[in-house]
Amino acid sequence: MARHDPSYDTNRASWNERAGIHLADETGFYEIDAFRAGKSSLHAIEAQEIGDVRAKRLAHLQCHIGLDTLSLARMGAEVTGLDFSSSALEGARKLATETGLPAAFVEGNVYDARELLTGQFDIVYVTWGAINWLPDIDRWAKVVASLLAPGGFLYLAESHPFALVFEEVDGRLEPTYAWRTPKDQPIVSETPTTYTGATTPLVNRRTHEWMHPLSDIVGAVVGAGLRIDVLHEHELLPWPLFPMMQPVGGKLYRLPDGMPRFPLSFSLKATRS
Repeated sequence: MARHDPSYDTNRASWNERAGIHLADETGFYEIDAFRAGKSSLHAIEAQEIGDVRAKRLAHLQCHIGLDTLSLARMGAEVTGLDFSSSALEGARKLATETGLPAAFVEGNVYDARELLTGQFDIVYVTWGAINWLPDIDRWAKVVASLLAPGGFLYLAESHPFALVFEEVDGRLEPTYAWRTPKDQPIVSETPTTYTGATTPLVNRRTHEWMHPLSDIVGAVVGAGLRIDVLHEHELLPWPLFPMMQPVGGKLYRLPDGMPRFPLSFSLKATRS
């Protein structure tokens, strides 16, 4: 989102407010105390797929409060987190100090990442509820490619666009959203509280989001000059997108028994030649 885009300001206001609630971790959704004690915040999907990050220079885009950024630092990566929320980054820097984990955090628009971050990276890391806040997926992919050193790769793990079309209504999944959102017509939502289950009411309730089909995401990555090495679809998701979903452990959820299976998330690795 360009800085003059009202969607950018609307979303940033909401995320600045949510960050404080998430750092308080009233419900334990983020397991921050466990993180402080040494537990990684990565889920099994990305932990198994990201590979050895030791001594790798890694940029974590849309890093929020920095738990994954710092978990990757704990795994041996040289990490820089980027986010547009000053409140989230204040919390991330405090967590870095508390845990003694080396990490840099930069505030800014993800579309400006090439100007904000110095040098090239072995890995660009983007996961879980990130690209839905971006209107222009082609521009995003070009920014990612510009950050990567030759031989470096993008790791992306996200909710599956197919699943995002549905809402649960009276115990049934019903198609509710179009599969592709025009850049100038975001999905506008009003939510009274944040997604962690915390009871604190939000003042900045409105957010703007965009749906990107899998073909658009893959096409953008390839169009930016990256080679798709791995593309996986998963029947698991790190949060209950629908109330009917059931926990399977490790903060992952699936559809209930008796429901037809379909992909809830996807992940990919794409290398700069």
